[in-house]
Amino acid sequence: MTAPRYQGVFPVVPTTFREDGSLDLASQKRCVDFMIDAGSHGLAILANFSEQFLIADDERELLTRTVLEHVAGRVPVIVTTTHFSTKVCAERSRRAQDMGAAMVMVMPPYHGATFRVGEPQVHAFYAGVSDAISIPIMVQDAPAAGTPMSAAFLARMAQEIEHLSYFKIETAGAASKLRELIRLGGDAIEGPWDGEEAITLIPDLDAGATGAMTGGGYPDGIRQIMDPYVAGKRDEAIAQYTRWLPLINYENRQAGFLAAKALMLEGGVIDCDLPRSPWPAMHPEVRKGLLETARRLDPLVLRWGR
Repeated sequence: MTAPRYQGVFPVVPTTFREDGSLDLASQKRCVDFMIDAGSHGLAILANFSEQFLIADDERELLTRTVLEHVAGRVPVIVTTTHFSTKVCAERSRRAQDMGAAMVMVMPPYHGATFRVGEPQVHAFYAGVSDAISIPIMVQDAPAAGTPMSAAFLARMAQEIEHLSYFKIETAGAASKLRELIRLGGDAIEGPWDGEEAITLIPDLDAGATGAMTGGGYPDGIRQIMDPYVAGKRDEAIAQYTRWLPLINYENRQAGFLAAKALMLEGGVIDCDLPRSPWPAMHPEVRKGLLETARRLDPLVLRWGR
């Protein structure tokens, strides 16, 4: 593989709301500052863990501009621009690039539970987005899209589509898929990345992953796994992975995308951790278990705003 432009820990920035559901941009900026202070190599915005499916188009523009201007080049920012329409996705991606995005992340085109297209249309979709921009595209290969994409198909797109070179693999058997993607794609695969809140981080790193897009609540904890691994200290990385795994598991299997905001509220980073309706708020017992698990690890998030 070629030397990647972007690697390391790029957690997803949650979108912060007030109790009435309106955007809270002051909390949003503090959230970004915390995540940078906690050691994030870069950030990702407007992803599924940012509740992108609950955000209006004009709010997407406002959030993108607000975050990129506030980050002010401190770290690279990946902007999610997923849409079913090639035209809309290309236009979103071009605007994100114009505002300073380092990369765009795009799921294959889908809508609801049944609207899908085949491989020729998926290929044409990503080619159309690539033609509109000059920054890298990350393919988000996630079950939410309901669009199976083989390692061979992903590798072919990387070889044939100019700016498509990063892959966030979140499907079952991610490590095997990453390994096969790297084998088939060669130098066209600039960034094979781990996802799913780092629940499979060590196997994915063993398979050749160079980046991790996790939840935003404890980048310092993920760095404690990634840094020794990259330095060739695999045993130390495994020990840290074992240490942080209960919290990773709690986020991945219990609290979901609300975990980061619950941790940030507890640590005084943000003012409200509610999602937007109709998504339900976190159950009090889930919150209790999440915070109990986090306190045993003392992540920066619980101290940053206090």
